Amino acid sequence: MKAPDNKGKTVKIFRVKNDIDHVIREAVAKSGLQGKKRIFIKPNLSHPEYLPGVVTSPELMQKLVGLLRDKNSEVVIGESDGFNYPCWTAFDKTGVEKAVKAAGGTVINLSEDKVVEVKFQTKTPLKRLFLPKTILDSDAVVDLPLMKTHEFMAYSGAIKNLFGCVPSKKRIYLHPYLPEVFYRLYTLFKPQLTIMDARVGIEGNGPTKGKPVKMNLMLTGNDALAIDVVAARVMMLNWKETYLNYIAKKVCFEEKKINNEGLQVSEVAHRFEPPRIDLPVKAQIMIYEHEYLTKLLFCSLDIVKLFQKVTMAYRGTSVEVA
Repeated sequence: MKAPDNKGKTVKIFRVKNDIDHVIREAVAKSGLQGKKRIFIKPNLSHPEYLPGVVTSPELMQKLVGLLRDKNSEVVIGESDGFNYPCWTAFDKTGVEKAVKAAGGTVINLSEDKVVEVKFQTKTPLKRLFLPKTILDSDAVVDLPLMKTHEFMAYSGAIKNLFGCVPSKKRIYLHPYLPEVFYRLYTLFKPQLTIMDARVGIEGNGPTKGKPVKMNLMLTGNDALAIDVVAARVMMLNWKETYLNYIAKKVCFEEKKINNEGLQVSEVAHRFEPPRIDLPVKAQIMIYEHEYLTKLLFCSLDIVKLFQKVTMAYRGTSVEVA
């Protein structure tokens, strides 16, 4: 397996409001995606209904798919079933499916796709992953993350978004090995273009239940890890204290080699409120550290719903298991 090249990593930060057309056009023009037979796009559908900052914008999807379809044979947008809801529900209620089809693309539920066993020669416990054939057979991958905090992992962005490519909704069982899983997905899929919609970010107990932050930004680039490092700096998070550092060490990534274009981080940085690590979060983090405990306590939707009810009662609010 060849890791993404550490040379020529470019990230551009744009200030935007409602007009994002010029951002997408420039990103596609610089991406080198012209002439591909099949391009796979990974949106973020981490909630079954559209919420700005939580779910990828259908408007962005339609503009991007339309541009890519002008120069390529096939554009496929895929997501997997969530633990709490089927993928088709999210495609429908978020408006993403309608937007994609209007632009000439197709949508696929990765949980219904053929899978390929990918084995790893490694000393870590992660020896293999079962991944969708559609992605592995694609000529290029486009990653569409959002700028969020994450109550279990501090930060959620481009590489974390690739976790939704694991087709089994029992991917929650992989939580004890997430840094290694993320590293493998990043180096296997090698997104050729990443567009982070940060017009609205999520702070606090993200990725779905945090508080919206109006940032009016978009980040584009040719490397998912570089995008994540710059995004974390914009959020004033220490990326070296997250799973990003594990990946960076594995691929010999050097932050100083990122070519920053457009606005500089210092011009747009905003301190995001970190997650509140209360008793339910501490309990879930502890569970996720152990494979068999994770499988035991998250083996059915009924147990998850019970956990959610207990957490809601404790917090006096609503919560989702992520």
